[in-house]
Amino acid sequence: MHRLRYMLLFLLLAGPWSEARPQLPERPLRVVVAGVSHGHSSWIYGAKKTGAIEVVGIFEPNRQLAAEFKQRNNLPASLFYTDLEHALDTLKPEGVLAFNATSEHLSVVRACAPRGVHVMVEKPLATTEKDARQIAGLAKRYGIQVLTNYETSWYPTTRKTYQLVHDTGFVGQVRKVIFHTGHSGARRQEHIRFFFDWLTHPVKNGGGASFDFGCYGANIMTYLMQGAAPFAVTAVNRQFKPDIYPRVDDESTVILSYQQAQCIIQASWNWPFNRKDMEVYGVAGSIRAHDHTRLSVRSMQDKAERHLLVTKEDTPVYDNPFEFFAAVVRGLVKPDSYSPYTLENNVLVVKILAAARKSARSGKTVSLKY
Repeated sequence: MHRLRYMLLFLLLAGPWSEARPQLPERPLRVVVAGVSHGHSSWIYGAKKTGAIEVVGIFEPNRQLAAEFKQRNNLPASLFYTDLEHALDTLKPEGVLAFNATSEHLSVVRACAPRGVHVMVEKPLATTEKDARQIAGLAKRYGIQVLTNYETSWYPTTRKTYQLVHDTGFVGQVRKVIFHTGHSGARRQEHIRFFFDWLTHPVKNGGGASFDFGCYGANIMTYLMQGAAPFAVTAVNRQFKPDIYPRVDDESTVILSYQQAQCIIQASWNWPFNRKDMEVYGVAGSIRAHDHTRLSVRSMQDKAERHLLVTKEDTPVYDNPFEFFAAVVRGLVKPDSYSPYTLENNVLVVKILAAARKSARSGKTVSLKY
């Protein structure tokens, strides 16, 4: 009996694939990079090489930053532009990868949308709900894709958790989800000083740790809830390191209230180590995603958790955001509604983050209206 139950659990955890295996375009997607101030801009040339994209130009108005990026990556000066519209009209790319300040994402989409150029921005989509809705409006009007990239979107455990919640019903009705995201905090070091300056700016970044890492929990929770929105948001932000972050929070706890569930997002620049993990509790079981490949599950019948190794081979995901962007633009894959990269998801993420900011400032719970 025990062996039979284990076999059934194994089949349950294997689950169906609701997406096809990742596909790559036959020819690389021609892209322009819009800004290189983001710390993740190193992924463009530092990540594993992929034939999915070809960088044909880099827009960076800060000449000093452009010169440093050029030297660091041994790039020709001809690749760089100080005017985005000129770069787009000259190079006629198929897509743009935005690695600038979050508050500047709207200006990138404004330049790209009328030209039919698709966009991928680094998380979060915007700093205000108004900007997020303008981006969505432009994307709809001109028929372009605007995707938002999160590291956790590449995690096989993120996809597997969704399958266990929705495709197999392993946990039953979800009641509580807890996210722990962040690290020990950024420092103003020479090689990331431009990134640090806007990351710790209340307007350019929207907030501190609350926006930098709170967006992960809001993004995945929206995915797990299949687009259902919370009816209220309560947040408490703290500033434990005013000497380093004088203008923004470095500690944030956000509670999202749904009709049948609660979500707790703990975003911090004060963890003793890097972490991006989540816990999902339902009426019939639990799931704990420790990182991108390690998962622990427990049903009501189990005396202890079962530990699993989840890989992209058994749970297909695109583990490179540029490959995913290229596949979407070329029509090889259509993102599921409210999956992590989509506009539907990320407009709601910004609405949640903006409500959390308002709640933390007022000390009151914010009711969301739709």
